[in-house]
Amino acid sequence: MIAGVDEVGRGPLLGPVVAAAVVLNPARPIQGLADSKVLSASRRDALAQTIYAEAEAVMVVALDAATVDRLNILQATFEAMRQAVAGLSVIPSRVLIDGNRVPPGLGLPAEAVVKGDQKKASISAASIVAKVYRDRWCLAYHAKFPGYGFDRHKGYPTAEHLACLRALGPTPEHRRSFKPVAQLQLL
Repeated sequence: MIAGVDEVGRGPLLGPVVAAAVVLNPARPIQGLADSKVLSASRRDALAQTIYAEAEAVMVVALDAATVDRLNILQATFEAMRQAVAGLSVIPSRVLIDGNRVPPGLGLPAEAVVKGDQKKASISAASIVAKVYRDRWCLAYHAKFPGYGFDRHKGYPTAEHLACLRALGPTPEHRRSFKPVAQLQLL
């Protein structure tokens, strides 16, 4: 029982940081798992459905922009990862974390795996589930604030997003502690 853990949403200027923990069933391998960033949106969606259907356990945790601002992005990421692992319906014997650091206080044997979403199936699965969750959040938020283009840039600091931010100001889910948003608040 190995849990793979990954996050999405560290770089965007708004919305939640999302962590997922997935325990795959070794008897039911899932074909096509890969780093979520190299998969098309439709392929990620299809794989996410398969992961939820075939995995032993899946847990997704999203911490909102206010929490990111309060804790800072690294600590919010670690907290989301801790909550995702703690929320699994099975207790893994080991946890593999994508990246170069293990969140403190995980309470289980854990290892950081650099580029783990490219190397370990369980981390790839967590990457996919987290990305699908956050992308759906961005699409729902786009419906509330259609002038920002969240359906396209997903909150990342693209030229389009920065121009919209300057013209329209921050939304309630913009991260006030991130420099481009903080600078606007000072004007």
